[in-house]
This record gives sequence, structure tokens and C-alpha cells, in this order.
Amino acid sequence: GAEGAAAIAEALRGNAVLKTLNLNFNKIGVEGAKAIGKALEVNGVMTTLNLKGNNIRAEGAAALASALRVNEVLTDLSLSCNKIGAEGATAIAEALRVNGVLTALDLRFNGLGDEGKGVIRD
Repeated sequence: GAEGAAAIAEALRGNAVLKTLNLNFNKIGVEGAKAIGKALEVNGVMTTLNLKGNNIRAEGAAALASALRVNEVLTDLSLSCNKIGAEGATAIAEALRVNGVLTALDLRFNGLGDEGKGVIRD
């Protein structure tokens, strides 16, 4: 849950080794996504993050988007099945305009609708 994600996030802040983290279906929710996002802002080694099925919603996606604006190493991010909707997709899309390293992004099954799909595509 969110408490576990916060503990992992704290460890990630000083992490210099772990390159891949899979937290799919761990019920981290919005608060867990916020904690992971803060850690990604300072983590310089993690290249792959899987947060599939954690119900992070638009607010959690926005927190991760903030991290994507400054993170220079994450290349693969899975946020599928998180109910981020068009609002979350918009936050991610805006971050991608300044992020030059993310090459793989999974946003399937998030209820993006035409609007959300459009902002990601653009």
C-alpha cells in the first residue's frame, strides 16, 4: 500500500544500484505515487518502473509527471490500469515535452478517452 511505497521511495532517494522496480498491483494509490514521484526527482539510476494496477488516478499521474520533467534516466514507465483519465494523460503529455529520455510508456486501460489519447499522441 501507500505506506510501503513511501518506505520504498525513501530508499530510492539514496539508491545508486537498483535499475528496475516492479510494484504492479500493490495498491499504492495516489499517496504512494506521490512518494515514488518525489524519489524519482532525485534518483539517478532507475531506468524501468512498473506501477501497473495501483489506482494512482490523475493526481498520482500528475505527481509522476512532475518527476518526469526533471528525471534524466527513466526510459521505461508502465502506468497501465491506473484510472488516470484524460487529466492524468494531459499531465504526462506535458512532462514528455521536456523529457528527452523516456522511450517506452504504457498507458493502456486508463480511461483516457479521445481527449487523453489525443494529448499523448501530440
